[in-house]
Amino acid sequence: IIGEDPCRVEHCWQILYRSGFWRLGVIGLSALSGIDQALWDIKGKEAGKPIYDLLGGRVRDKVRMYTHFGGDTPEAIAADALSKKEKGWTAVKTVPVPLTRMLDGPQVLKAAEAGLRATREALGDDTDILLDLHGRLTPQMAIQYGKCFEDYHPLFLEEPAQAENPRAMARIARALTTPIATGERLFTRWGFREILEEEAASLLQPDTCHAGGISEVRRIAAMAEVYYAGLAPHNPYGPVSTAACVHVDFAAPNFVIQEMVDPDTAPAAMDLVKDPLPVVDGHILPPEGPGLGLEVD
Repeated sequence: IIGEDPCRVEHCWQILYRSGFWRLGVIGLSALSGIDQALWDIKGKEAGKPIYDLLGGRVRDKVRMYTHFGGDTPEAIAADALSKKEKGWTAVKTVPVPLTRMLDGPQVLKAAEAGLRATREALGDDTDILLDLHGRLTPQMAIQYGKCFEDYHPLFLEEPAQAENPRAMARIARALTTPIATGERLFTRWGFREILEEEAASLLQPDTCHAGGISEVRRIAAMAEVYYAGLAPHNPYGPVSTAACVHVDFAAPNFVIQEMVDPDTAPAAMDLVKDPLPVVDGHILPPEGPGLGLEVD
């Protein structure tokens, strides 16, 4: 795209995605995603407007955020979750399951349930608990774990199995009442198409750093609307990625909740920008600056 107009974001995206004979994999799409974020930042600064204004304008006044917690025992898990609540977070996520065999007995199920029970008792019902199964489980074990967790009302189960077989994940979704979330390892709208068609998940988690940038995550969100699926972008990274996600979140009608690393646990990452977007009572307010609304140091 050397010599192209950087404000023609879609034109540049199509050149990057379609020019080669081979389809891009995760490395190529990560490069495309970074360039796309930069192009939107340039376009916003050129126009003097935040990116969400260029995506159609805000449909909400704040974006709800969640962060992570964990521990080695039920007591430690619950204490860490409670510390996040005390700092203002209204939703927190953990990985409650160990590396699990194709089939496992009741011991691992009861151990995982004990951690979640202690967490729910510590947090009460006014804080949402999100569970990331990290693609560690077979469908049969995911269903067993999911049934153990249902009484504690998690907001969603993320990646109960690997997403490359949507029909298998759809089996899990049909067996449980908890909403299924997936998408951090899927790329472009074509990667999410079958997930939606098979009703394998009701919450999509594309990554603005890997799935095709701001442009493609906004398109994935629009496609999900047709299937009444929500958007919750994947983002365990730094402040630039968080800002890229937040602009999509402000513009997408079906946005649900946004992942981010607790800034207090990643000061080195926060130092990469001059003024990271602040989290106020578990939410981010609309960035007022042009483009991404922050400046890299």
